[in-house]
Amino acid sequence: MTPAFWKQLWLTLGASLAFLTIGLIRGYTASAIPSIEDVDPELIQNSEQKSWIGATPSLAAVSGSILSGTLMQRIGRKRALQVTTPISVVAWLILGFARNYPMLLVGRILTGVGGGFLMATSQVYVSECCDPEIRGRFGSLPTLSMSLGIVLSYVAGNWLYWRYLALFSSTFCVLLFLALLPLPESPAWLKSKGLDASDSIKWLHLSARATATVKEYNNEKAYKVDEPPSLFTREVFFSPMVVKPMIIGFALLLFQQYSGIDAVIFFTVEIFRNAGSTLDAMTATIIVGVVQLVSNGVSTLLVDRAGRRPLLLISAAIMCASMAAMGAAFYFQLKDSPWLGYLPIASLVVFMLGFPLGFGGLPFLLLGELFPAHYRSQLSAMASTINLLSMFSVIKSYHALDAALTSAGTFWMYSCFCAFAFFFVLFMVPETKGKSLAEIEQFFRSNKSELEKLENVSMQTVL
Repeated sequence: MTPAFWKQLWLTLGASLAFLTIGLIRGYTASAIPSIEDVDPELIQNSEQKSWIGATPSLAAVSGSILSGTLMQRIGRKRALQVTTPISVVAWLILGFARNYPMLLVGRILTGVGGGFLMATSQVYVSECCDPEIRGRFGSLPTLSMSLGIVLSYVAGNWLYWRYLALFSSTFCVLLFLALLPLPESPAWLKSKGLDASDSIKWLHLSARATATVKEYNNEKAYKVDEPPSLFTREVFFSPMVVKPMIIGFALLLFQQYSGIDAVIFFTVEIFRNAGSTLDAMTATIIVGVVQLVSNGVSTLLVDRAGRRPLLLISAAIMCASMAAMGAAFYFQLKDSPWLGYLPIASLVVFMLGFPLGFGGLPFLLLGELFPAHYRSQLSAMASTINLLSMFSVIKSYHALDAALTSAGTFWMYSCFCAFAFFFVLFMVPETKGKSLAEIEQFFRSNKSELEKLENVSMQTVL
């Protein structure tokens, strides 16, 4: 392995702690709420309060996500991550010492705000600091870390009192701050500000392709580094280099959520019980978390070999089939059948294998690849906001959909969204494997003949 590999892996693992903390936020309620009900039942009075404790972070994260775009554009990717970690530490401490329901809700709101700040910033930081040949593997590590955070929360929550689980989670926010201290700032951000990026490039051992900018490939008049036009001007916002990747990125994140993933995670216990499983609730939850973690690991190993498009297509097809099978199991009431009674469980496991393989992490990776350099911060923040709002809507609408469409109809609806996702990827999403960020940006600026020339030059460079 080259020094570039190890240095970029070091940076990626440090930044990935941000996604691990997001995983801890997502997994917290599955363990904490049963603990609260057993030990401190006076804190939560009804199911509506439980629902808000579970769903509030995704809604609160919208504010953090919106602000993160401006923050990481002004002070840099690394420092944006560092200055927001205290918010998460304070949030976990409030949860750990909460004495009533409002304090629980405030703690969950602040964890969501901190998670919103971290999500887009971490992914952009990693994407901008890796060589094209390994960016897929390393860019998938944050999502793998999020799955690890969920499993850690499930496992620790099986043993720890809910207050201690919150304090345990806060230690990873401190680790994130410390891990970032020796790491360099993103060279792409430094260049966009007209600052010297040579030290960062040297530390990361980045190749010339990784640090190239579009103007090196494009004869168009370049904007001055310190005076890029605003994203929200008509000329920029509706230009091909912005509107095309924006549509692709936003759509992938919408399909990610409307596959039903968070409804499935949130109501895992109900599905296992409806299937007549003898497994206790926490064991079932841990199994689902481990399956998701393993599948994320497989995706990380394959993404730079198989490419983004094939994994997304396979993921969408698997999710579509598993959601259709789950709907059929509920429709035909197969629970009393000796073998088919386990169809909901099998469908859930298959779904949790297929989702992380593509749609679990690759939409986040593509956010850092598709968006143009000057507007990557703002567009990534907007995309994260879309993702969080859709996540909240899926969680809060599940029971209403279940009442209106029945369980079978709800899962078939999710299956239809997965089918739409398959065809969207097939016809709309370009392959970015092995391409530099500048080459990807040029893709959306160029016509077909120019792109072919660019790809030929890129191949010669690699060879």
